[in-house]
Amino acid sequence: MDDSTGGLANGSGTNFAFAFNDSKFSDRVLRIEIIRDSSVSTWEDIMKETDDEAAPGKDSLWSMDRATVLRVKTLHISSPILAAKSPFFYKFLSNDVRESEQQHVTLQIHASEEAALMDLLNFMYSNTLSTTTAPALLDVLMAANKFEVESCLRYCSRLLMNLPMTCESALLYLDLPSSVSMADGVQPLTNAAKQFLVVRYKDITKFRDEVLNLPLAGIEAVLSSDDLQVPSEDAVYEFVLQWARTHYPKLENRREILGSRLRHLIRFPYMTSRKLRKVSTCNDFDPALLTKLVLEALFFKAEAPHQQRSRAAEASATCRQYVERAYKYRPIKVVEFQLPRQQCIVYLDLKREECECLFPAGVAYSLPFQLGGRWFFLSAHCNLDQRGLHSFGLFLVILEKRSVSFTVEYEFAARSQPNKEFVSKHKGNCNFAGGKAVGYQNLFGITWTAFMADDSLYFINGVVHLRAELTIKQ
Repeated sequence: MDDSTGGLANGSGTNFAFAFNDSKFSDRVLRIEIIRDSSVSTWEDIMKETDDEAAPGKDSLWSMDRATVLRVKTLHISSPILAAKSPFFYKFLSNDVRESEQQHVTLQIHASEEAALMDLLNFMYSNTLSTTTAPALLDVLMAANKFEVESCLRYCSRLLMNLPMTCESALLYLDLPSSVSMADGVQPLTNAAKQFLVVRYKDITKFRDEVLNLPLAGIEAVLSSDDLQVPSEDAVYEFVLQWARTHYPKLENRREILGSRLRHLIRFPYMTSRKLRKVSTCNDFDPALLTKLVLEALFFKAEAPHQQRSRAAEASATCRQYVERAYKYRPIKVVEFQLPRQQCIVYLDLKREECECLFPAGVAYSLPFQLGGRWFFLSAHCNLDQRGLHSFGLFLVILEKRSVSFTVEYEFAARSQPNKEFVSKHKGNCNFAGGKAVGYQNLFGITWTAFMADDSLYFINGVVHLRAELTIKQ
């Protein structure tokens, strides 16, 4: 059986094309009965019937006796060649048969499989295919899987990878692992299909309707990406819920698919606390499961940043739940106080690679947060001053425009070496009348080059830790 996993897996090896359907080089006659596609039984049922009904003294038979035979083909075959390439044919041709000068074996297939089987049999002799179109190659691939010809399966997979990928073909390839027993042979193809969909639908807000129409395999591919461009994980949750309600209108079915397949696509630990409180009452999920997911997310949020990063690193190999995506709005941690004064402390972490993307004139926005019933957000900038020097700036912006003004006392701080404690960098008061921003263009008082240097005081394990403390003045 070495040929099926050795040189022939690459479409190379000994060429026996001269022996195909030639009685001089054959020891058996293969009788192929072709039946209507409407008579299809499952592959497992067929094999069970064959094993149960096989009896000594009968011709080897793989068939559904009740099916109407449309036509019959006969081929001269070489048992050693077919058995060497396929465990299925090895077993099929090893069954006890009546000894005669010309031993006949019968194989029954559906009409839709006829062309693919003939291509497959040719490949088992010649190690090559004349078929070049994606639909035909896919049919041969499925036939190779059905009859366990791994060398042909790998050959088809490689040819398909060299053809232009489309959304339609990518979705077909993603379905292969569930139906292909020799999934390793098509894994490169399914990986390429997944990557195609990930890149195409990286920004799902641009293709919202298209992505909503994707089948389950497509949704799983797109939303499993760490590079998904979404405002926040809250948006992923809402999208998954909308997709589930569209494709599974019955609550019972929706709960089942959300619990078994879709919940893994939502990274609950990176949803906002405010959203998690609303999610906890969602009827679409099983209540017990949802309670567990929300509690796990809240416990994660309560951990120190270094503990969160450690958990994400440990889990990333097997579970993406604790891996942060490339959100448009950076996650924050907020501590709120109502007494003795309305106050909140906001923590924002920026990785070195995120800061690198700010140069020369980029902006990174935090998720919005509330204070005193009003919405704010933080924005980090790479600023250019009048001298032509770049520097790191941090600003506080109010989202709402109201006629009633109020005063906010604010302070920006950052952790710095060597003590790694928060050090105040800028403070002030601002009368917010709406649509206003306050902050400091050069938060650290150094140039961008010095800020980004390897020996920078403000990167701790590759992360800048920022803190904004806001208090409403009475």
